[in-house]
Amino acid sequence: MTDLVIGADGLPRCAWGASTPDYAIYHDTEWGRPLRGDDALYERMTLEAFQSGLSWLTILRKRPAFRLAFDEFRIQTVADYDETDVTRLLADAGIVRNRAKIEAAISNARAALDLPDGLSALLWSYAPAPRPTRPASFAEVPAITPESTAMAKALKKGGFRFVGPTTAYALMQATGMVDDHIVGCHVTLPPAA
Repeated sequence: MTDLVIGADGLPRCAWGASTPDYAIYHDTEWGRPLRGDDALYERMTLEAFQSGLSWLTILRKRPAFRLAFDEFRIQTVADYDETDVTRLLADAGIVRNRAKIEAAISNARAALDLPDGLSALLWSYAPAPRPTRPASFAEVPAITPESTAMAKALKKGGFRFVGPTTAYALMQATGMVDDHIVGCHVTLPPAA
């Protein structure tokens, strides 16, 4: 498989983004686009944690059910969840029913409320300086960086769970803190600033 594929629509895109229609939409409209806002970033962080050990496609396809189950990922609402909500979520076949990840999502909402400047400010403070060029191939795309390691360490210190350096880097990619679209990909991203 080459790293850049010409889709049925004639557009060159990162190979993973051409593998399914769901991925093509996500690749073209969301992945790598700068995202800010505490609730929006909490959603992405939570979904990245649920993805651990699974395919992102599984999570992407379950995202509408996750949004419904987790009250659109409103941090204040999720932070108020109790054991009744954990039981409700464990019974919801539309989401990934993993007690540790569900409890981490609730705990992480509570930790987000304790951040003095908010979740968005904390996460974006670890965004690296933009690269001068996009990667030429996926072989140039790291799984972990010093910035993602530092982000994960800060989150852990703040009481967050299920957000290690690899998950932190995936979050950076998904939310436009880094641009890992391959050279030649048709997606044009706005500046992260």
